[in-house]
This record gives sequence, structure tokens and C-alpha cells, in this order.
Amino acid sequence: MFSTIKKFFAFAGKQKQRLQRALLVNVISSFFQALQLVALSIVLQAVVRNEVTMTTVWTSLGIMLVSIVGVIIFGHNSRMNDIEASFDMCSDKRIEIGERMKYMPMGYFNANSLGSITATLTNTMEDLQNIAPRVMENTMHGFIHGGIITIMILFVDWRMSVIIVLGVLLFLCVNRMMQKKSSKASPIRVEAQRSLVGAILEYVQGMGVVRAFDLVNDANKTIDRAIEHCENQNVSMEFAFIPFMFVQSTVLKFVSVVIIISSLLFYLNGSMTLENCMLMMVASFLVFSKIEQAGSMSALLRSIDIGMDKIEEINQSPTIDIDGKDITPTSFTIEGKDVQFAYGNKVIIQKESFIIPEKTTTAIVGPSGSGKTTLCNLIARFWDVNEGSITIGGHDVKKYTLDSLLANISMVFQNVYLFNDSIINNIRFGKPDATKEEVIEAAKKACCHDFIEALPEGYDTIIGEGGATVSGGEKQRISIARAILKDAPIIILDEATANVDPENESRLQMAIEELTKNKTIIMIAHRLKTVQNANQILVLDEGHIVQRGTHDELMKNKGIYSDFIKVREQAIGWKL
Repeated sequence: MFSTIKKFFAFAGKQKQRLQRALLVNVISSFFQALQLVALSIVLQAVVRNEVTMTTVWTSLGIMLVSIVGVIIFGHNSRMNDIEASFDMCSDKRIEIGERMKYMPMGYFNANSLGSITATLTNTMEDLQNIAPRVMENTMHGFIHGGIITIMILFVDWRMSVIIVLGVLLFLCVNRMMQKKSSKASPIRVEAQRSLVGAILEYVQGMGVVRAFDLVNDANKTIDRAIEHCENQNVSMEFAFIPFMFVQSTVLKFVSVVIIISSLLFYLNGSMTLENCMLMMVASFLVFSKIEQAGSMSALLRSIDIGMDKIEEINQSPTIDIDGKDITPTSFTIEGKDVQFAYGNKVIIQKESFIIPEKTTTAIVGPSGSGKTTLCNLIARFWDVNEGSITIGGHDVKKYTLDSLLANISMVFQNVYLFNDSIINNIRFGKPDATKEEVIEAAKKACCHDFIEALPEGYDTIIGEGGATVSGGEKQRISIARAILKDAPIIILDEATANVDPENESRLQMAIEELTKNKTIIMIAHRLKTVQNANQILVLDEGHIVQRGTHDELMKNKGIYSDFIKVREQAIGWKL
């Protein structure tokens, strides 16, 4: 229990001081709450001694009023600090993780499902920002409140304090057993939540396939199973805690009875005054009230503990921008030396070397799965090579900070992703401070100005998540406009014209040629006219560069490239 509380304060980061301040205010609030015993003691003493006066009445009422006002003010302040600090803590963590993800190797996102990452940053974070404040407040406040009352009772009769401490220790033993049970049940509950989020994301993202193959009922069954499993795990965990909560409550009630009986016995044998006996009997109902609440809420501590571990697991994932420097290269020649890369045990690029001279165009062709896109991703350092090196301008890409490296590279992907924002802002990703005139100029070069202007709100049109409200070809042209606007010295085109309709392809090809003047170009394409004018063509097959040269040189030599050109109609399963 207390180790989780300690971990929570460490996890809080910048909000740690606010949580500590909330804890301090909580102590003050508990002190004011304990003043009720002082008021009660004054009244009991006056009643027993038959010395009740108006002074007694006003004194006790004054202390009660101070107690109530103090509890209201400091209790509210403590709760607000807890809640605000927890929400700000989760906000800070989301931003921190978002910033870190920009520098994680892409392999991380292959190894970890979108559902798992999403569940951690949504459900798990929600638990922390909504449940954690209440759990922490009730748990800490319960023991603080009980501790302060116990200390006050110590000054009245030390024997009662011993009984209370022994009772709390017995309570903690039962709570410890509940925590062990929670350590088994909570991970299953958290995993069920992650599976549910993953199933929902898969269902939504695959809706087109589900409808196309009439699998709606099957998909619904998958969602239903995930929901049912999540429900069962939550219910099972609650039922698992009920016996322990019952025993915890019974222990505290039993100790309260022991206090009452002991007080009566001590009074009867003359070792305790009547007013102190009556005070102890009342205190027996107060001292454990908050501790019992703490015991009930502490069942959720393990879930919070696991949630923090899941979040920190993401936040501590390795990045590829550790020792980089801000480098501005004087040339943009790209060179790979003995480059090897593997996804797990599968080798994709097998110790290959190449040179892409500055201000030239290099086309990369080969069968599907031969490593074309992987090679481009290694140049942009989406992944790090396992062996060998890749340099830009004579500097190893690992020596750059990721920002300074990517400042020199524009990439246009085959599968374009656009954000749920206006078209103008999506294009401005290439240059955030660009004027609208610059955006329009880039859009014209990318042949997308006309269709944007035809939209109801023009460049201010919101295009939906992933660019759902525009066609594939339109998304492609918007992404090319983004690259044109960035105007980087190195351009990587991964089948950039794959989704462009024939009537716009020629104009777009002219725009790309205009864009790529005096730049270092790397292109992956499956259309002959896209690559035949390249300064060099690299032909990949099973991770090896099996041919290199110009189109004319490769056509004169027997090999994959010339065979493909000659029997193109039969070359199913691979692309230029």
C-alpha cells in the first residue's frame, strides 16, 4: 500500500509538490476534525462533574465551529489540490509521451499494437486522473486522521492507544492479503480493458472489410466477447475483494468493541475516570471511521500501480535521438556502407553499400518485400541500421538530432495520413509558419488547388481523421503539396503517384520535376516513365542490390530489370 503511494508521488513529476501540499493540508484538516474530541471532552467533563456553565457551552461550541470551518476550508483545499494535480499530472504525462514518441524507432509501433498504446493513454490515464485522487485522498486521509486521534488519545490514556495501534496492525495484515489478491486480479482487468480498446479500434478501422465480406455478425461477436470479458474481469475483481473488505471492517468493529469494554473495565477498577471512559467509548466510533474507508479504497491501489507501470513502460521506451547534434550538412550526398537491417530475426537489408550523389535522382525498384521502403526508412532514420552506416553529407545519420536530420528530408508516402484539421493546416505541416499565399502556391504545383477551391470552405475545409472526406488521389496530392512547401534538399517519394488519376498524373509529374530540380531525389515507383530518366537505378531483390545503373545500361544487361520490362504483363507480385 505505502510503496504504491510513494511510487505515485515519484510518478507525479512536476505535480509532486502540489500533491505534497495537498497532503500537508490534509493533515491540518484532520487536526481540525480531531478538535471535535476536545469539544466533547470539555462537555463530558463538565457534565460528569456537574459543572456545566455558559462558558462550557460557548467554549465547546466555539471549538466545534472552528473544527467545522477548518475541515470545510482545508478539506476542500486538499481535495482540489489532489484533483487538479492529478489531472495536470496526466496531462503532463500525455504530452511527455507524445513528445517522446516522435523520437522512438518505428519498430516500437510494430511490436506494440495500436490498441495497447491507445488503452494506456486513454483508459489507464483516465483511471489515474479520476480514481487516483480519490484513492490517495481516502487512503492517506484515513491513516492521517486515525493517527492524529490516536496521538490525542495517548495523552488521555496510553492503554487505549496501544489497543488502537494493535487493531490497525491487524487491519493492515488483512489489507496486505487483499493487496496480494489485487496483484493477481488487477493485471487481468487491465489487460481486458486493453483488449477491449484494441477490438473496438480493429472493428472501426476494418469496417470497410467487414461490410465488403458481410462479416458484420462475426465482427459484432468479437466486440461482444471483448465487452463481456472486460465486464467479467471487473465483476470478478470486485467479488474477490468483498471477503477481505468484510474481514477488514469486522476487525475494526471488533477493536472498537474491545475499546468500549476495556474502557468500562478500567473505569470499574478505578484506573480511568468516568469522563475519560465515556470519551473513549465515543472515540472508538471515530478513530476507525476514515481507516475503514481507506481500506475499501486501497483495493484499487494495485490497479493504479499497474497503470503507472504501463505508462512508464511507454515513457521509458528507447529513443533514437540520444546523442545527436544539430548538424547542417554542406552537401547532400547519401552513402550507405555495409548496411544490414532486420525485423526481429528476418533480415531485410543484407550488408549492402550504395552512393546517392547530391542533386541526382535515384530510383529504387524490385519485387514486393525486397526492402525498398525499408531502405528509405533507414535513410530517414525511422529505424537504425543493425550494422554498417548511412551518412548524409559525410555525417552518420545517428550523429544528427532527429529534428536536424529530418529538416533536410521531405517524404511522400504511398499510404497518406492526413489529420482531422483544415486542409491549409495539413499542408502547413511542411512549413508551420507558411503564409496562405505560400500554401496556395504549393497546392497549385501539386495540382490540388482547383479541387480545394471547389470545396464549400476551400482551404479551411476540415477533412476528417485520416483524410476520410477526400479521395485517395486527393490525399496524395495534398501530401505532395506538403512536401513542396517544406522544400527540403532531399526528397523521398514512396510511390508518390500511385493513387493519382491519369488526367492529373502528367501535370503532377511536371510539378514533381519542378520540385525536384537541384535536389537529391530517392524514388520508389512502379511506373516505367517515372524511373527511366533517373540518374541511377538500384534493383533490390531479397535485401540485396542485385543491379545498379541507368535505364539504358540495365536494359543492355540481362537481369531482373530487363526481364521485367520485357515480360511486364507476367510480373505479378512485384513492382518497379
